[in-house]
Amino acid sequence: MEIQISNGIVRRVRGGTNAPMTGTAIKARQIANFLPLVCQRADAKIVHNSDANYTGIRFETKVGPVLLEIPVSDGSYRLVHELIEPDATGRTTVEMRRFPQIYKPQGVALITAEFLRSRGFLG
Repeated sequence: MEIQISNGIVRRVRGGTNAPMTGTAIKARQIANFLPLVCQRADAKIVHNSDANYTGIRFETKVGPVLLEIPVSDGSYRLVHELIEPDATGRTTVEMRRFPQIYKPQGVALITAEFLRSRGFLG
């Protein structure tokens, strides 16, 4: 499933009719197709957030939402844990892992799934 966030409004994206066709959106769909079943059970969703300026795959894990941010240009993939409430310093996200864009979609899906599984995020 894909959702789009724009101006604070969350909408479900219907495949083909109003789905974004940017490079990052296509890459997110490719990665999502290779995610193992354990990630799909974690309610994996592709998120196009124009308010925060990212496209990624969001997982609802045992310890809260985790987001795989897809880089727009020459950046790196980031796995970010979104905190339910801000911590003492006011942060709402914690970066857990960063890896370069040298991997194919299958590799990105495997790295993401194995990281989440080995750290106890997935059940």
